[in-house]
Amino acid sequence: MRAGAAGTIVAAFAVPVLRRRLRIPAQATVATVAAAPLALAVLYPRSKRRDVALFALQMWAFTVAHELPYDDPDRLRARLRSRYPIRSDRLIGAGRLPNARLQRALAGKPGVEVVNKVLTWTHWLWFIEPYLSLALILVRYNDRFPRAARQMAAVFDLGCVVYFAVPTAPPWWAAEQGLTGEEVRRIMVEVGEPTWGRAWERMYDALGGNPWAAMPSLHFATSLQAALALSEAGKVEGRLAWGYAGTLGFALVYLGEHYVTDLLAGAALVAAVRKGEPLAEPLVRGVNGALQRLERIANG
Repeated sequence: MRAGAAGTIVAAFAVPVLRRRLRIPAQATVATVAAAPLALAVLYPRSKRRDVALFALQMWAFTVAHELPYDDPDRLRARLRSRYPIRSDRLIGAGRLPNARLQRALAGKPGVEVVNKVLTWTHWLWFIEPYLSLALILVRYNDRFPRAARQMAAVFDLGCVVYFAVPTAPPWWAAEQGLTGEEVRRIMVEVGEPTWGRAWERMYDALGGNPWAAMPSLHFATSLQAALALSEAGKVEGRLAWGYAGTLGFALVYLGEHYVTDLLAGAALVAAVRKGEPLAEPLVRGVNGALQRLERIANG
């Protein structure tokens, strides 16, 4: 049993690397990476170290699944949705896209370059913010970590399901294709190229694995989830997290990364996860019980 669990973890890293060369189906790849956290729970008893490793494997599975649809860009583009968030945001923006309104309102204003850099860095910091939030909870409020990590994982995973089902273009891409009818700049790229120089292209390629995964905004959803989890843990931490989430939400729209509709969908996803947790509790307990029994067998 231990050998099988260890082999499952090894396969979770090998299969994504080899999937194109060996033509491994997407379903088999997803199943393999999704099984790795369960295998780790069988191999080792519960500890802080295992909690961290288990969540890391969960995020590896999300990263692989998030990028899988873009393995075949032509096939994905045939299913791509671009117009429904434009129509929705025009209703919100009274006939114009909020992205374009914000960019035009600040264009040419004194200090706008500083604003662009601050908001861009706010966006870039998202790549560590949800994990720093969970790390803080793990260190200072360890009893709250399992629930916080479980909810964060659910937000990531359910958002990824929507990415598979309804691939949606972000506003900057739709504007490049002439679909928005008004200019929406991708300000992050305007800041990124001079900031990082030659390294920018490699960084962009590494982090932009699927450009058509905009609905819902997991940037905003996970920052909201982090803010809620930290608010339950401590007042100061919660205020800081809410300040970041609000700034990020504004940045995502202003920078041209997401529609307001994407943000609202992200907020709805977080609400669904938190409200639906009691309904999922019996299933969670059943899976935990089965894993604990296998763990006892595997470890004698």
